[in-house]
Amino acid sequence: MKEQLTFVLLIMLIPIIISCSNVEINETEDRSDEVTHMITDFSNESISFNGVPERIVALSTGDLDMITALGGQVVGRPTALLPESLLELTDVEQIGSTHEIDLEKVTYVQPEIVIGHTQMNLGDRPTIESLGAKMVLSHAQSVTDIQEQLLLFGEMLQQEGKASELINSIDEKVAEIAQLQESTEEIRVLLIYGAPGTYMAALPNSLSGHMLELVGAHNVASDFPSLEAFPQYAQLNTERIVEADPHYILLMSHGDSEAVKEGFIKEMEQNAAWNQITAVQNNAVDVLPNDLFGSNPGTRIIEALDLLVDLFYFNEEQS
Repeated sequence: MKEQLTFVLLIMLIPIIISCSNVEINETEDRSDEVTHMITDFSNESISFNGVPERIVALSTGDLDMITALGGQVVGRPTALLPESLLELTDVEQIGSTHEIDLEKVTYVQPEIVIGHTQMNLGDRPTIESLGAKMVLSHAQSVTDIQEQLLLFGEMLQQEGKASELINSIDEKVAEIAQLQESTEEIRVLLIYGAPGTYMAALPNSLSGHMLELVGAHNVASDFPSLEAFPQYAQLNTERIVEADPHYILLMSHGDSEAVKEGFIKEMEQNAAWNQITAVQNNAVDVLPNDLFGSNPGTRIIEALDLLVDLFYFNEEQS
């Protein structure tokens, strides 16, 4: 009789046990969908996360540098030559750039997050979201922007402490450079972004122009009218440049820097007025490293600032 009673009780308990198990499973599934944190990107878009993203695509080397510095896991990188500091990511799948995203490759790597440029990739957001990924947009037109990018990515990866360390190191470098400027004569610079046949003067509202300001150099094109299509740059004005008489003419490029320099020197040779400029007379026409100045260098902004400091303050041939 006792055995029969025990059997009946077990039969009655089975639905209760199964029900409890289902509740536990559902609770686990619900927790996996819970929003753990949110960020607001540079396009003012609010993006939610249910955990730290582990599959990230970066469309520029600057973003790639910052995500890596913060410990992020990258499954897609820009189609570009990598600086030495990122060579360990050489074998990561190349997925195009901010100018042209290879959607087939993006689909293949199945990212959770794609990091793009605020202006260039805003229109790509619906497409990226249709592939099951979220798009985070930012840009860097100043050193301050780079610091804000680090803060944004730090929040996304829940690495706010590490982001703060990197931001503070940039602040310390800027403060260190400010002390050098106190007893230095004016350093006049013409900063040119070029591609063969196309040359524009960088304005203070560009990243490179902001760097010039931080190191205490005077941008001789600072009051040139900006181009409508490229508001961070201006058309070259030979007459005004000769009048300003820069000590340095520095060239930046995304592509073949030496070809850009060659083409620019040929253009100067066609106008004898350039020969009156101190920079030309002192052979101070040079190309800046494109991984530091051709685009956003990310955390390597410190290296870029150091390079300018060495050139302007510790160059024995400086005029």
